[in-house]
Amino acid sequence: MEKDDFLDIIDKTPLVSIDLIIKDSNNRALLGYRNNHPARGFWFVPGGRIRKNETLAQAMKRIALNELGLEISITGATLLGAYDHIYNDNFDTKPGIKTHYVALGYEIKLPCNQAIKMDKQHSEIQWWSIEDLLKSEAVHRNTKAYF
Repeated sequence: MEKDDFLDIIDKTPLVSIDLIIKDSNNRALLGYRNNHPARGFWFVPGGRIRKNETLAQAMKRIALNELGLEISITGATLLGAYDHIYNDNFDTKPGIKTHYVALGYEIKLPCNQAIKMDKQHSEIQWWSIEDLLKSEAVHRNTKAYF
């Protein structure tokens, strides 16, 4: 899709996305430090848009593989709910266009020592205790809402 077409969609309608609330056996959550807008410069759970004609199961599998290098199935995930994520900017930082996601939050328990591969959207990834992420100013408020 052309950039201007996508900006037009963002300007006129909400986007639907999946956020992956990944926890390890110690109940720590996996967060990535975002390089891109919106929410650039914050720690955030992995996630992404659902594409047209893509099922939730297909979207989750694609997002987990692309962002983390993990094979994840929706059958092992627990839906936490639907969350509004509204940002004053957009991926292109074009003035006057806000971004509105309806994010479906899914919790996934990950076995210990499973290798995770970072993508270009994040400069680093880190396991956080729930207590620490809720206290941190560096963790985005939309991520905190899952906990």
